[in-house]
Amino acid sequence: MPEKQAPRRRLRWRPWLRATHRDLGYLAVGLTVIYALSGIAVNHIEDWDPNFNNYEETHQLGRALPGEDAAVAAEVLRSLDIDEEPADVFRVDTDEVQVLLGTRTLHVRTDTGEIRDEGQKPRLLLRIANWLHLNRGKKAWTYVADAYAVGLLTLAITGIFMLPGRRGILGRGAIMVLLGAAIPFLYVVLSGGP
Repeated sequence: MPEKQAPRRRLRWRPWLRATHRDLGYLAVGLTVIYALSGIAVNHIEDWDPNFNNYEETHQLGRALPGEDAAVAAEVLRSLDIDEEPADVFRVDTDEVQVLLGTRTLHVRTDTGEIRDEGQKPRLLLRIANWLHLNRGKKAWTYVADAYAVGLLTLAITGIFMLPGRRGILGRGAIMVLLGAAIPFLYVVLSGGP
């Protein structure tokens, strides 16, 4: 009597596809959050400075500050407990001296002793995210950014084939993919393009 052959097992590729998609998705979460927050911040650069928080403070010494510009600057720095060498000191007019420091400028009214302190404080996490997003670090970060882009492509492609049938790429999925591709195309057409 001939031996019965065991039925051939079908290769089940969708579970592998889902596992790849899931694990790559988890890996991409951190980079996606950084790129998304930075992208929103940089897109609105005309409305605000995404890297620095600008500030203005007023200090009163309560007395006039006569003398040479360098002496006025030294007195102001001592009074405000600033231990930084000025980049420049100059007289704007007879009653105002400007003291330029690294990320701030002191506008000193020599007749009243009023000091307007204008400067910038870095938005630490957002500044770092923007630095990475805009690839200011170049070198090795270019490879990280390229790997992330390849990862996003892999997520997009594996996502297309995860669901079978009419809920997948052969049905509703195809419509959604076409709509997603139409968004940049329509924007270029309606805006006049490059």
